[in-house]
Amino acid sequence: MQNRLLAALTPADYGLVGPHLTHLDLERGRLLYDPGDLIDTVYFPHDGVISLLTLMESGAAIESATIGREGALGLTAAVAPRQSLSRAIVQTPCRAARISATQLHEAWERSPRVRALVDNHAEALFGHAAQSVACNALHSVEARFCRWLLTCRDRISTDTVALTQEFLADMLGVQRTTVTAVARTLQARGYIRYRRGVVDILDRAGLESMACECYGVVRRTYERLLPAPVGEV
Repeated sequence: MQNRLLAALTPADYGLVGPHLTHLDLERGRLLYDPGDLIDTVYFPHDGVISLLTLMESGAAIESATIGREGALGLTAAVAPRQSLSRAIVQTPCRAARISATQLHEAWERSPRVRALVDNHAEALFGHAAQSVACNALHSVEARFCRWLLTCRDRISTDTVALTQEFLADMLGVQRTTVTAVARTLQARGYIRYRRGVVDILDRAGLESMACECYGVVRRTYERLLPAPVGEV
């Protein structure tokens, strides 16, 4: 399993990036960036999920987007120095490749394909965040929870998602007791099995029937804007 952006590079373009990539495992809960941090490293997840959280002065937070193997964290820093606008935190254990923003900028300067990938990914991520604004305001917690589980499953290689109640509550912008109530409802319907800190997805079709339209909208946006891996039809 490989990051979709890296897999979309031609051998020549990958040659500009590949020698500078470092592969690593990111543990769940690891903080990568806080708002205002200089983005000096770009992360390309292979398997796992990174959450972007919007923070309030009160300390409250809500997820605005997620990044998995379809994209990268900090990719716009390839264009020019950037500061993070969000808190970026590893949501599930994540295998990833990383490269310094400086080295990726050099590839961006030399490769039209790298420039196109950066532009298209920025548009897709903006669309993702914009959809999340509407979703968080208009859709039920139950529908958003199903959308979130499906989105997470698309980015990992297992039906088991290890998450704490507190983490889920932050993702959805609700109280932990609300997360518990929704999870129990989905478990009663046979769609998931919920244990402390662990969700097993048992019935994907059932989750899709309850998820809001935003799941499909965001997925189609990424599919439209980001190319298939080199060699795929």
